[in-house]
Amino acid sequence: MACYDCELSATRTNVVFGTGDPDADLMLVGEAPGKNEDLEGEPFVGRAGQLLDSLLDEIGLGRDDVYIANVIKCRPPGNRDPLPGEIDACKGYLREQIRLVRPRVVVTLGNFATKLLLNTDVGITRLRGHRHDQWWLGSTLIPTFHPAAALRGGDRVTDQMREDFSTVRATLDEAGMSAADPTPPDQGRLELSG
Repeated sequence: MACYDCELSATRTNVVFGTGDPDADLMLVGEAPGKNEDLEGEPFVGRAGQLLDSLLDEIGLGRDDVYIANVIKCRPPGNRDPLPGEIDACKGYLREQIRLVRPRVVVTLGNFATKLLLNTDVGITRLRGHRHDQWWLGSTLIPTFHPAAALRGGDRVTDQMREDFSTVRATLDEAGMSAADPTPPDQGRLELSG
């Protein structure tokens, strides 16, 4: 993928588009690639990725069972937070990823993904672990902390993420949870268009 929609194209090594099963029932959305992700061209390959793999394993899933993407596809210099213009330049790609994968459950990892996909200013600490059923295209959205926050925050944050991943597992296991609803997207709830 070649993209020159923002200034990050000048500093990246690789576009980190996404990885995993394109027909996955579970999609995880992070913030932005870090140094290791930029070098390898794949999301969540560093220490945060190892924690994410462990959390997935605890609910009986592996990387091959899920789809993983980020809000923005190129590493911000020095791993700084994404800027609004960078998010605007990339959100159409994320929207299309979600539309094509049509996951039953979307897990937002951290503030940037949660705020964008829920179109809110409320922080992740208040939103984490709460299900947002029939969020978009019939998906359920469940916010949790970013694995990097758990690495900084220690056992308490990791334990909260475990609780949230238990909610993800229960949501995936619910009997009667239908495949994604074919109705058009609710533009008011998923403002990812240009």
